[in-house]
Amino acid sequence: MAVVTATFDPAAATARYLSILTPEAHAKATAYTQGGHWLLLWGAVVAVVVSWIIVRSGLLARIRGKVGLGALGVPAVLAVAPVWFLMDSLLNLPWGIYSGWWRQLQYGMTSQALSGWMEDWGKGLIVGLIMNLILFTVIYLVMRLSPKRWWLWGGLVSSAFLIFAIVLAPVLIEPMFNKYTPAPPGPVRDTVVEMAKANGVPSDKIFIYNGSKQSNRYTANVSGLFGSARVAMSDTMFQKGADIAEVRGVVGHEMGHYVHMHVLWFAAAFSLMAMLGFWLADRLFPLAARLMGSGVESISDPAGLPVLAAILAVLALLGAPLQNSVIRLAEADADNFSLQRVNEPDGLAKALVKTIEYRAATPGKWEEILFYDHPSVGWRVRNAMNWKAAHMKPAVVNVDLTPDLREQSAPPPPAAK
Repeated sequence: MAVVTATFDPAAATARYLSILTPEAHAKATAYTQGGHWLLLWGAVVAVVVSWIIVRSGLLARIRGKVGLGALGVPAVLAVAPVWFLMDSLLNLPWGIYSGWWRQLQYGMTSQALSGWMEDWGKGLIVGLIMNLILFTVIYLVMRLSPKRWWLWGGLVSSAFLIFAIVLAPVLIEPMFNKYTPAPPGPVRDTVVEMAKANGVPSDKIFIYNGSKQSNRYTANVSGLFGSARVAMSDTMFQKGADIAEVRGVVGHEMGHYVHMHVLWFAAAFSLMAMLGFWLADRLFPLAARLMGSGVESISDPAGLPVLAAILAVLALLGAPLQNSVIRLAEADADNFSLQRVNEPDGLAKALVKTIEYRAATPGKWEEILFYDHPSVGWRVRNAMNWKAAHMKPAVVNVDLTPDLREQSAPPPPAAK
């Protein structure tokens, strides 16, 4: 009897998972993903053109002229900011329909009718109008109170506002767009409740929502902060056949975001990037205003909002790789949390493969650095398989060699007489 230890090859296992999709499916995913990279550039171009149109209309300057700036400029902001936001949103609408609905429909990423998309857009318009009015009122007030250091305080205000919005999102905003219900009784609920209790996550914070209303993507998320935080799984997960191992792997990942408070990572990083962006905008504003034909001389004048918006759109495009890198670190950390706490490398890998349709699996190094806000699926599956190789129990195979040995040691047959 001989004992042979079977070996596990992470590279081969990763290749097997990636080969679940046909070459045609991988090619389609690559086309969709790389086309999305170009959307970033064209989206910034559209934003600048829209801002130029608003500037050339002269409407904001006329409104500000009638209202006056006053000592702190608040009345002017309250009069100008809503008009700017509505003009900007309406002029951007054709681009939004193409990039946010039509292209998604062509690639099978959504089954939503245009009427449904427009309904959601209208709700977002109302929410955005209120939120932007609050934010810009405070930002322009800071500009007036601290002309030389407004960019510093503006970054802190933006970060605080982001946290405030994140806290409110599950309570007031997300229910406007989707229906969230606690996971129903059954194996899925039993599993996630057990996981929640084991990892310090409130067990009543696991929800399923009708994400298929807007998107066919296989996805889950964590939203909110402090008492409002929750983990939510889109019903597309179950429509695409998620089993318990996948649920454990995916929910473990989302719990990693919750337990490690990645939202606060993002808020801190966003605050620093906002400070840098505002500092650059402060210095670039006079040049940008002249190039766009605006007569506004001071960045603290709300009539210059479209100029500021154009500058920030360009800076956001240039700063996207840095922002993506911060998010990728958090996503990798959440994967590792899932592997360490849940130990479902195959469940996580099976779930990740289903996301390839909207995020090509094996991008080049620089493509991933510049454009990916999640680690590539190929990297993530290999990471899970490396974990499996490092922590799996060796497989022992018993090989019975006794018959061969008997044959070798048996006495020779008697000689024929």
